Amino acid sequence: MDSYDFIVTGAGSAGCAIAGRLSEDGRFRVLLLEAGPSDWYPWIHVPLGYHKTFNNPRVNWMFDSEPEPELNNRIMYQPRGKVLGGTSSINGMVYMRGNAADYDEWRQRGCEGWDYDSVLPYFKRAEDNVRGGDDFHGTGGPLKVQDHAWQPTLARAMHDAAVEAGIPANPDFNGANQEGVGYYQTTINRSRRWSSARAYLSGAKQRKNLTIATSAHATRLLIEHGRCVGVEYRSPAGLVQARANREVIVSGGVYGSPQLLMLSGLGPAEHLKQHGIAVVRDMPGVGSHLHDHFNTYVAYRCAQPVTMNDLVLSLPRRIMAGMQYAFGRTGPLASMGLFVGALIRSDKRLERPDLQINMFAWAIRERNRAGVVPQPFSAFGLSPVHLRPDGRGTVRLKSADPTAAPEIRFNFLKSANDYQALIQGMRICREIAKQPALSLSLSRKSCPALRSPRRPISRPISAPAASPTCIRSALAAWATRSTRWSTHSCECTASNGCAWPMPRSCLQLWPATPTRPAS
Repeated sequence: MDSYDFIVTGAGSAGCAIAGRLSEDGRFRVLLLEAGPSDWYPWIHVPLGYHKTFNNPRVNWMFDSEPEPELNNRIMYQPRGKVLGGTSSINGMVYMRGNAADYDEWRQRGCEGWDYDSVLPYFKRAEDNVRGGDDFHGTGGPLKVQDHAWQPTLARAMHDAAVEAGIPANPDFNGANQEGVGYYQTTINRSRRWSSARAYLSGAKQRKNLTIATSAHATRLLIEHGRCVGVEYRSPAGLVQARANREVIVSGGVYGSPQLLMLSGLGPAEHLKQHGIAVVRDMPGVGSHLHDHFNTYVAYRCAQPVTMNDLVLSLPRRIMAGMQYAFGRTGPLASMGLFVGALIRSDKRLERPDLQINMFAWAIRERNRAGVVPQPFSAFGLSPVHLRPDGRGTVRLKSADPTAAPEIRFNFLKSANDYQALIQGMRICREIAKQPALSLSLSRKSCPALRSPRRPISRPISAPAASPTCIRSALAAWATRSTRWSTHSCECTASNGCAWPMPRSCLQLWPATPTRPAS
């Protein structure tokens, strides 16, 4: 059995950073396990190429939730990276930290060292921001943070319309204040995706003390006398075991981490017994407290061919975009289609923003495990995302088989507050779309109200004759049909019984029996 100082299970956003940092000075032998392949797939590295990875089983776990009762029992597709870099290799590349008050709240709940003043130096150390260093940003770090190398004229119109709607301009969401409308920064470098794998492993792969094992699916933690001493994983050669002299860091993400813990006998005792798994320790918090940002959208037909939909619908435009990117690293393929956003409060009495309005240069008809299907006409979308939902769900096992997908339940829209926040977000989107800055671009509203792109909308929701009660009911019905996930699932699904949020996407298991979550 091979032996290492540290074993990291999962080479995603957190796992790559941990393995890269632990192996930096050469003192420790580190094993990094990744169930998926290396990040060789070309579309991973093209910023707009993430639509090619959205439903690609070679690099994506392609999980599904259980039917959601409040969403007409719809099943919510859950894309997750199954590749070196994890979901940072398939996501939308927006660089956005949490609100400062989020980190302060972690400290208030007992996670010492996780208040904003304590974590800010690490954010700065990680960054290599194109805008330079200041009180909130750093340079020289491994994570490249850039402004958009290319953006359509529609982006400026969206930004200006939000300002006209009364939302203050904010030049830096990750600076002194998060509230307002502004242009997103991205984890893109020289028009190429800059994933966690690129950031932390590019210069580390040649280190003799770092072993990166791809196609290595962690199946069980090895626990002896109450201590985690290693990991069992499935490789192309069969089952392999490796021992850790110091620590095992479970970094499989919000779904993978609790699944691995429960497969190892660490979790809710009754649930483990149902699957014939011997209980090592009854830990009810494992797989509990799941919540995700959820969102809906308002889509508009565009009177001018300036959207990403026009790119998809036109072969000459696609050829031109390919040439722009191949020869100049510019054009639509050098972006990810999301340029502008707004952080706002659904209720002015709140102390910090609870809504994020994403302003997309496209509009979609479907987004599920079959892929992303754009509307068959020029269109753009405004999408309110509820950042702090009341609903809480669970991650559980469907089977004792490590290769089986976990059971995911969100309990979206269980709370009246969640409904109201989403409806208010849709109202704000409609207000933005009414402003003069977008009047030249706007043709008509598509959703909620679209019945067929070839038939005129006989009665848009915003018709003057509609009463406020009718509008509210229609918006609520649309939210129920159209609410989606935002691939930002979080909370304490990998806890060892704690009652506070887990402030990172990994859990450390010390050789000694853990008594509290890693902080």
